[in-house]
Amino acid sequence: MGTKERRQREFEDRERVFLDCARDLIRDEGLLNLQMSRIAEKSEYAVGTLYKHFASKEDLLLALSAVDTEKHVEMFRRAAAWKASPRDRMAAIAVADMIFVRRNPDYFRLGQYVFTEVVWGAASPERRAASLAASEPIGDVVVGIVNDAVAAGDLDLQGLSPEELCTGLWALSAGTHSLVHAEGVLEDFNVRDPYRLMCRHTQVMLNGYGWRPLVDIGDGAALDALIKRISNEVFDDLCSE
Repeated sequence: MGTKERRQREFEDRERVFLDCARDLIRDEGLLNLQMSRIAEKSEYAVGTLYKHFASKEDLLLALSAVDTEKHVEMFRRAAAWKASPRDRMAAIAVADMIFVRRNPDYFRLGQYVFTEVVWGAASPERRAASLAASEPIGDVVVGIVNDAVAAGDLDLQGLSPEELCTGLWALSAGTHSLVHAEGVLEDFNVRDPYRLMCRHTQVMLNGYGWRPLVDIGDGAALDALIKRISNEVFDDLCSE
């Protein structure tokens, strides 16, 4: 390995240390309490070294979110690769979200925060571009399932583009995450299992789109059986831990 390659690897290793320390501090002290000086202190590097990697705390937060997004993308790809009908694979996307948030409870909270004006607007154009590039495969995966359904004759888009249809499902997911992380809100509405409810609403929306085969929305046992089947066949290694 040449000197240039070695330095690049050292740079990448150091950056991972910074991100790991930031994640630990967010977990222990809270997202809004994160300080660059604390990250440098915990990682045992000078603050100036930290700023060679991240021009601002906002850049660091976008980088941290992008790393976690890669894990999210991998779960969506597993759902899309499942040997099942397009409709069941779209249901598996909702289950993937449900499993991912349970395993990574801080991910969506961070994701919501980095897209606020105060963070996104202060981040560098390079980090914003990298953040969008990291999340782009999620849209590609979901749109791919819609296209498979159209090709199979299971779905008539009725004038919508695949991206427009996916926006409705995205809004359902994002809205659920927002409500879950607003402590006490869903409990006040007596909603005890919001992600199972999200899976049910997903089926309602797919029926509304006319996505075949239509399902009986009132059959809770069938929904639970589908969630269990997806968990066992697609995400067994994640659900058995």
